[in-house]
Amino acid sequence: MLAHGIFWTCLSLVSYTYLLYPCLLFVIYAFAQARTDLRFLTTRRDRRRRALGDTELPSVTLIVPAYNEEACLKEKVANVAALDYPRDRLQVIFVSDGSTDGTNEILTAVEDPAVETLLLAERSGKATALNRAVERARPGILVFSDAATMFRPDAVRQLVRHFADARVGVVCGALGFRGGDEHARTEGIYWRYEMSLRLMEARLGATLTASGAIYALRRECYRPLTPGDLIDDFVVPMRARTLGFQVVFDPEAQAIELASESVRDEFARRVRIAVGSFRALRELVQVPLAPLARLAFFSHKVLRWVLPFLLIGLFGANLALLDDGRLYQGMLAAQCAFYLWAGVGFVFRERVRRVPLALLCYFLVAINVAFLVGFLRFLGGRKETAWQRVS
Repeated sequence: MLAHGIFWTCLSLVSYTYLLYPCLLFVIYAFAQARTDLRFLTTRRDRRRRALGDTELPSVTLIVPAYNEEACLKEKVANVAALDYPRDRLQVIFVSDGSTDGTNEILTAVEDPAVETLLLAERSGKATALNRAVERARPGILVFSDAATMFRPDAVRQLVRHFADARVGVVCGALGFRGGDEHARTEGIYWRYEMSLRLMEARLGATLTASGAIYALRRECYRPLTPGDLIDDFVVPMRARTLGFQVVFDPEAQAIELASESVRDEFARRVRIAVGSFRALRELVQVPLAPLARLAFFSHKVLRWVLPFLLIGLFGANLALLDDGRLYQGMLAAQCAFYLWAGVGFVFRERVRRVPLALLCYFLVAINVAFLVGFLRFLGGRKETAWQRVS
């Protein structure tokens, strides 16, 4: 009986995480959208957040942490110079976290009067770098980006327009990726699925996390990060919710980032995310959330974090139930086929790039293994505060 319970519980939760939750979210989203459309038809009130004129725009501090980013830093500096935002209301802070390549030299040579550079002598971690930059920021709105992220010219304008509503504390932008063929057939597919979920959650007021490459928040929402805060783009919005502010997502505030070159590079990033997620879990579960946001937190975050254990439980229980009929034999065969296909994608990834789903199965297994590795590092108490590029 125990094996039956473990098997069906794990199968139900795995199916719910990847399939049933998106379907449930779509149904709720459809009803909410229909209600919003009906309200618009009856009141004729514009539902879109209007763009702000130049005289209405708030002061903004754009913060860009960097560690050994010489490969993309000049492009980022040019991207900042091209932003469509009044220069007298824009402060840009590049903070180099003990870089050892040409990053500091590039930043020192910048002549844009809106750009300030903060060169940390020692590598202390992204959390410390962000704290130091925020200390220097002027009052107003903070916008966070990465050195490898290129904003669309109107991205900052799109982000800050939402702060006209005093209830909004954090605005999350939409991040796209540019990458090679392997990315297009792995993370590229997964990211489109992920963005669909985020968009539906946003329409329901259930936005939980930002992309650290493009998000903004009120200065008073920022609380200093600790060196152990590895997932600042999740912790910061959730802390804003604790303060009573709303978190919104704007798909029109867009940026592009260079993707990881391979699944192997993405694996390293996912391990780091896993360590940060388990470290922050105790704090995050105590954040007061509305019912739909609580549903999103459990379904979109917590279950994703424990999915490797569910997959292990499912496989192990299935092995114990082989003598209980063809259903269990068929399920085990399906699991073995999935993992075998993922293995083929890993071993022959250069040869099977054009084969549908071969690399995607490999990617799904890899990110779940990464979370398992991250959990083991978390249990081992391994200190990870420094950050590095993975591509």
